[in-house]
Amino acid sequence: MKISFVSIEDGITALGFRKMASFARSIHPSTEVCYLPLTNAYNPLRFLFKPGEHDRIYSDADLDSIASHFAKSDLVCFSSMTAYSDLTKEIIQLVKKINPNTYIIWGGIHPIVHPEDAIEYPDAICVGEGETAFKLFLTSFKEGGDYTSTKNFWFNQNGKIIRNDFLPLHTSEEMDQFPFLLYADNELIFKHGKGFIPQNTNDYLSSYGLGNTYMTIWSIGCPYKCSFCANTKFIENDKNYRKLRHPSVDYIIAEVKEVLKKHPHFSSVSFQDDSFMAIPKVTLKEFAEKWKAEIDIPFFVVGVIPSFVKKEKIEILVWGGMKRVRMGIQSGSDQVLEFYDRPNKPGLIPHATSVLAEYKEYMIPPDYDLIIDNPVETRQDVVDTLNLIYNMKRPFNLNVFALRAIPNTELANDLMSRGIDIKDIKTSYLIAAPTLANCLVYLLTVFRPPKRIFNRLLKYAKPFTEEQTLFPVLFFFSRALWMLKRAYYHVKFLDFSVFPGRVGWLFYHSGIAKLFNKQTPPAAWNPQQ
Repeated sequence: MKISFVSIEDGITALGFRKMASFARSIHPSTEVCYLPLTNAYNPLRFLFKPGEHDRIYSDADLDSIASHFAKSDLVCFSSMTAYSDLTKEIIQLVKKINPNTYIIWGGIHPIVHPEDAIEYPDAICVGEGETAFKLFLTSFKEGGDYTSTKNFWFNQNGKIIRNDFLPLHTSEEMDQFPFLLYADNELIFKHGKGFIPQNTNDYLSSYGLGNTYMTIWSIGCPYKCSFCANTKFIENDKNYRKLRHPSVDYIIAEVKEVLKKHPHFSSVSFQDDSFMAIPKVTLKEFAEKWKAEIDIPFFVVGVIPSFVKKEKIEILVWGGMKRVRMGIQSGSDQVLEFYDRPNKPGLIPHATSVLAEYKEYMIPPDYDLIIDNPVETRQDVVDTLNLIYNMKRPFNLNVFALRAIPNTELANDLMSRGIDIKDIKTSYLIAAPTLANCLVYLLTVFRPPKRIFNRLLKYAKPFTEEQTLFPVLFFFSRALWMLKRAYYHVKFLDFSVFPGRVGWLFYHSGIAKLFNKQTPPAAWNPQQ
């Protein structure tokens, strides 16, 4: 039986997909793994000059070639997010047209969040955690059993939809037995005019988000239920998703070691967990000790929630090698944070940012996620956010996103009930209105003007839904300055891990990048003390 696993997304990061592909090969070793990378929306030049919608980068001839390739498989398993769901549907239909007998499953976030939409074209969708469910399905499928009773799956039998219940979530002990996510292991990538060809080291180096950084996920789950997040659907399906689960420290250390054997050029590791800082202190201590002793390269923590920023945890991780963090603040308005169902209390965000600012000698300035262009924001909400940015301890970076709704999430349903029409996630969240307020968001990241000038500018700040003068030229230059400031911080800390292509690779092999570790944290932070 020929099985093909297919990832459709920007780039080749695909962490959830890589976990599933690795598991599939553990039970069916000949499984083919393919990537259909789309336009890199985060390319700096594209970000400045063409921050548009997700492009359809594949021609009709490309799509015919892609579909013909997968039509030769007995079972094809697609994985994609909602932003790429239309392309996924198009390819599924083309495959079915060429070979109606090819059995097609669609997994990933979109079928979980919006199963009613995803089930229309494939034979089945996976609506929960995939590992155990796929093993049960495949065993029954091969043996000719009643695979349509497999839990965590919906099935489409000639238009009749079979909706099955959910399996229990995987335990930490079960996760410890799963294979490491698939990485640099006989994978294929589609390239225009060449079809599917073997992936090589340069494909990793030139991919934004990878480059000289290895990306992974250690923990799964999040204790909070922010309305804009796809986690709201996961929690709706199983409330236990709010509990953190992860394999052992030894597991994640061994995973990174295995990758470093394949790509020793890596200069950092990025943990993409939703809530890394919610991991218990005792576990983080064990992690920091083993990381420093056995890996000893910088790591980046993405999943930071303000309420979990504790000084003792930050010191342990900085001592272990943490050189960068990313935290969601989303808004400076208590009213808007309540609208997002975001955990908050008076002074929480200023406190968390002040704690992180204490480690500026040892880390690249922290990244803070901010959501703009919210249609329910009032002028006061906008002013509150600008005041928060103005007063926050420096230095810091901002990741700025225009609000987009993932269909079928609590946010999308809430806005619909209010009669508010908003662009969904298929429209790039890098597109924002060039209002004065949005220009100030970017400019305040670069410098802090005198208070009297700032207060004067605040008088003209309005929510993007109000009629106002737009400043596209100022907006372009404010974003350009913001980008240059970000680059400056990375160069200052001799961190070239985010530079795609051979640039970061050359700096690493020259030895310059290793000076990134030159600042030694105080011995008092050592969890062994």
